[in-house]
Amino acid sequence: MLYTRSAADNMTERILRNESDTRAFGLELAEKLQPGDVIALVGDLGTGKTALTRYIAEGLGVTETISSPTFTIVKEYSSGRIPLFHFDVYRLSDGGELLDIGADEYLNGNGACIIEWADIVADVLPDDAIVIQLLYGENEGERIAVIG
Repeated sequence: MLYTRSAADNMTERILRNESDTRAFGLELAEKLQPGDVIALVGDLGTGKTALTRYIAEGLGVTETISSPTFTIVKEYSSGRIPLFHFDVYRLSDGGELLDIGADEYLNGNGACIIEWADIVADVLPDDAIVIQLLYGENEGERIAVIG
């Protein structure tokens, strides 16, 4: 595991000054991902949740085009070193709805899950989910990733 919600006292901040920093961060995350890992992305519209997901997928060796699954809730990518399940739960009202669509099979499955807007479904996320909050930085294009 990279970072967990239960390790709140070990929260880490990472400044992503530009797209190159975001890519490096995504590739670093991908390198450590294992089947069963869940990355919970939290952040306002435009903070880079889908961009970070694209770079994690790149690091996993996913060859399919990564786009936000806003209308389908989940997209599956199997071309990387482990399967990647990409969720966008923006249109859901709570974790119960996520479970109603069978997400527990993904969360406990043979791949890694990335969940955008994860705060909406926080009540059903595994305790060891890797929570990354993306915030706007002080400068244009800058983001702050709070991990923990």
